[in-house]
Amino acid sequence: MSTAPSRTSDHTRDHKGDRTRESLRALGVALATPTAPGAPLLAEASSRWLRLLPYALAFAFVASLLPSTVTVLANDYGVNGAIAGALATAQTTPLLLAVTRPLQAWWIVLAGDVLGALVLLGADGVAGRPWPWTPMVVVGYLALMLAVGLREPRRTLLGVWLVTGAAGFAFELLPRPHGDGTHLLMFVLSGVVLLLTGTLRERGDAQRRLVEQETISEAERARRTLLEERARIARELHDVVAHHMSVITVQADSAPYRIEGLPEAAREEFSAIAASARESLTEMRRLLAVLRSEGTEGERAPQPGLDRVQQLVEATVRAGVPAELSLPAELGPVPPAVDLSAYRIVQEALANVVRHAPGAPTRVSVTSADGRLTVLVVNGPPDRARSPLESGGTGHGLVGMRERVRLTGGTLDTGPLPDGGFRVAACLPLTAKEPV
Repeated sequence: MSTAPSRTSDHTRDHKGDRTRESLRALGVALATPTAPGAPLLAEASSRWLRLLPYALAFAFVASLLPSTVTVLANDYGVNGAIAGALATAQTTPLLLAVTRPLQAWWIVLAGDVLGALVLLGADGVAGRPWPWTPMVVVGYLALMLAVGLREPRRTLLGVWLVTGAAGFAFELLPRPHGDGTHLLMFVLSGVVLLLTGTLRERGDAQRRLVEQETISEAERARRTLLEERARIARELHDVVAHHMSVITVQADSAPYRIEGLPEAAREEFSAIAASARESLTEMRRLLAVLRSEGTEGERAPQPGLDRVQQLVEATVRAGVPAELSLPAELGPVPPAVDLSAYRIVQEALANVVRHAPGAPTRVSVTSADGRLTVLVVNGPPDRARSPLESGGTGHGLVGMRERVRLTGGTLDTGPLPDGGFRVAACLPLTAKEPV
């Protein structure tokens, strides 16, 4: 009968342990995350309690150190009560400022500590007690070094450490009742704290710069991919446009021979049209040379169209993907750019299926209605029993599809299906339309 409560207690302890580990992990990430100058420590933390943690710790240190410092100075060192309160305030309250301005807080605390050491030098109770730094000064100073190390650069930390050591060793040169080595203890401990916290901060800086660089690289990669795909589409469309320009040239050159009785002005006009068409073809070839990547050669085969979609599906079946095609026997007149774009969309979609969803049943459908050509490629979930097949894509996947659809003024809808499959649907206008 006691098994169920025991299991419940174990589950509760495990849950609390998980929350504790998550909190510590979040605290470590927050400490390693650089904070903007002037912003509170841990200002970039994700949870509210982490952002308030530095204020709570600073308040706790001040609330405990302030009365303790006053008591030690007044009772143990024999300092006047008013002077002890003033020194304790100067040595502890700047810890509240350290949450946002640690370096400024350090200057105030250092001045208060040095002034306190000078006051203690003439105090009656200093003999046999730590000097120049009291135990409360060491504790408060190390807490301040924690805030400084998490916020300031390496050069500043080195300067703070050297000034700390110089101040302590300078007091060793003065007449004193004894030498207990507190200056050396402060110098060593402050260096250790600054080293650890500075290393943690620099590691966070390096991680932040790496993330920023990866973000920039990803954006540049996406931009380069888009430009490459646009250049590739432009090279492919060169044949389409060149064909039309060649037809115009032939028609303009042959018009005077095909049409009898043309006036001389009309003959000159046809000659001018033919010359302009030939000049345009020459400029297009120059443009193609600019768009062609270095080390690549132009394609000598004619640009494909929907008449070759059946071959794509058959090749996909041979690659191990059960695919079927629905293509009407007569689609009607299809503009060359739309014909080429539809073929490339089907080609890229099938390549993605082979590459990312091996063995997935796939259906390809091409229909024409209401002046629009609809291309639909739908695949089911991949066959997990088969190993993924590698297949070289013809472009850059969805980026190329979007650019081709944008070029023809159509629309593209892609996305996963509830059953784990994927859907690619492109709607291309069969009449001339400005690209969106």
